[in-house]
Amino acid sequence: MSISALLKVYLLMTVVFFVIDVVWIAVVANKFFQAKIGFMLRPDVQWVPAVIFYLLFVSAVLVFAVIPGVERGSLARAVVSGAFLGLVCYATYDLTNLALTKGFPTIVAVVDMTWGALIAATIAATGYSAAGWISASAS
Repeated sequence: MSISALLKVYLLMTVVFFVIDVVWIAVVANKFFQAKIGFMLRPDVQWVPAVIFYLLFVSAVLVFAVIPGVERGSLARAVVSGAFLGLVCYATYDLTNLALTKGFPTIVAVVDMTWGALIAATIAATGYSAAGWISASAS
């Protein structure tokens, strides 16, 4: 895949991730997190670290899930690799909190790690599909 194609795939994955994650947070997770860990939440979102996480996370899914899936011609490879990467990334935060933060609920860790796996699998599938469309349109 060319650099131009990779950038297009990356941008699409980033937009899809952002939209789905914002909907998840606004509709589902906000009430859940407020109820479970509201005492830990900031009243104002710090956008710089959030944007840095989004950009890094999507980059990792592209590099470690989408590209290997495309190279093997396997959507399943991209999705499974993406899900595993999402699980590991979100587990880094959640399991560290379980280990070090007093009162961090196990259910929050389980829900958040599940979400990490699902959202990463989704954007991996998006990236894999976009790579196919871009390659087909370039031909």
